[in-house]
Amino acid sequence: MNRFQRYMKQLPIRWKITIWSSLVLFVLFIAYNSVQYYVMRTWMIEQEERNIQEKMKEIQAYFSEQPFFVGRSEIINSSGFIEKVNETNELIRIIDKDGALLVAVATNLPREMLITPVESENLEHVKVNGKHYLIHREPVITNGFIGYIEIIRDLKNYERLRGLIFLVTWSAGAGAILLSGVGGMLIAKQLLAPIQALTDTMKRIKMRGFKERVPQDKNQKDEIADLSNVFNEMMDDVEMSFQKQKQFVEDASHELRTPISILEGHLKLLNRWGKNDPEVLEESLKASQQEVERLKMLVYELLELTRLESDRLEVVEDLTEPVSVVEDVIKKFTLLHPDFTFSFINQLQEPAKVAIAERHLEQVLIILIDNAVKYSSQSSKVEVITDKNDNQFTVSIKDYGIGVPQEDLQKIFDRFYRVDKARSREKGGQGLGLSIAKRMVDNYNGSIVADSVEGEWTMITVTLNGVFEVNET
Repeated sequence: MNRFQRYMKQLPIRWKITIWSSLVLFVLFIAYNSVQYYVMRTWMIEQEERNIQEKMKEIQAYFSEQPFFVGRSEIINSSGFIEKVNETNELIRIIDKDGALLVAVATNLPREMLITPVESENLEHVKVNGKHYLIHREPVITNGFIGYIEIIRDLKNYERLRGLIFLVTWSAGAGAILLSGVGGMLIAKQLLAPIQALTDTMKRIKMRGFKERVPQDKNQKDEIADLSNVFNEMMDDVEMSFQKQKQFVEDASHELRTPISILEGHLKLLNRWGKNDPEVLEESLKASQQEVERLKMLVYELLELTRLESDRLEVVEDLTEPVSVVEDVIKKFTLLHPDFTFSFINQLQEPAKVAIAERHLEQVLIILIDNAVKYSSQSSKVEVITDKNDNQFTVSIKDYGIGVPQEDLQKIFDRFYRVDKARSREKGGQGLGLSIAKRMVDNYNGSIVADSVEGEWTMITVTLNGVFEVNET
């Protein structure tokens, strides 16, 4: 048994389905055909017994209902009537109470059956020389005679029909089991075709990369189709994640290479002869310190973005008053950039609270306002606008600087993306701020969008879920 179980576990699913379906159908056919055969055989035997009993009653009635005297001679002379009611493969005989044979009429029965005594009573099945006989014995009593009527019927027609039914039933059962095996294989092949396609696709992915997908039939809407859809969607996400990771590594390597190259150059300069020149030494140390600060900020932003993208941001359920946070951030930037004008336009008609942690809202605002300051170009004006849109809180930061081309608006939230990389590097930007802000807003089920006119202005709008209170009059 254990060997069979181990063998079954090693078989492909296709063969398992075929074997088990055939086995189940085999058991069902065995049970069904056995019951069917038993019922039909019982019914045919009952029919034979009923027929022979009715014939016995007919013969008894013939003798008992005669109006004249029925004695021994009349019994012997009744052979004409006996011949009329006798059927093929049947023996009818009448004997007296002492067992002497008076009348015997037989058709297609061996001679020994004519003289074989019957010791049975009423109704009995017997086997003689391998043949099946049904024997019925009843007394006959008239006004001049007492004896017995015996009817012996050869059931070879019944046996022939029973054998034919047996052959047909079990042949049909065997054929059905064979067809069930073939059908099981076809069904298994049909059912497992998508799984096989899935397996083949995985092998191709292993060999060729993430571009491969499971072929799909648009008309197929079953569970296997759902599995294929989920797999393809998962592979799309994996491919996109892989491409982003690859791009991230390339961009990070590119961004790290510049400050490292600058540091290396200054160190070589100092090592050769600059350490003996106070002016060169001071300039190199100052430049190296700037590059170290840039490296430190880049590493910090990379770690922050990695933490956000791995869903390790602690999302709190507290409600924050956004107006006060906006005012505090604007005050800080006013002190940091006294040459800039920061305008706060509050268009909210009632007090509001937003579903975001105060420190996270502050961080988003700092990133966006700092970005606006960097790219304000000749203009020194930055506007911060708070408003309500469909029961949601919005805050917009607008600068009047270099702007963003329309084709680049969707790219500015990508990591390391900058419209003007040379000017951005001069201003100390790493190209990660907007990516961090977007990821942080997304974690709170909010949205962040950009709009711009190149050379005139750029506006970043953040939308967050809010709760608004009606002013009491």
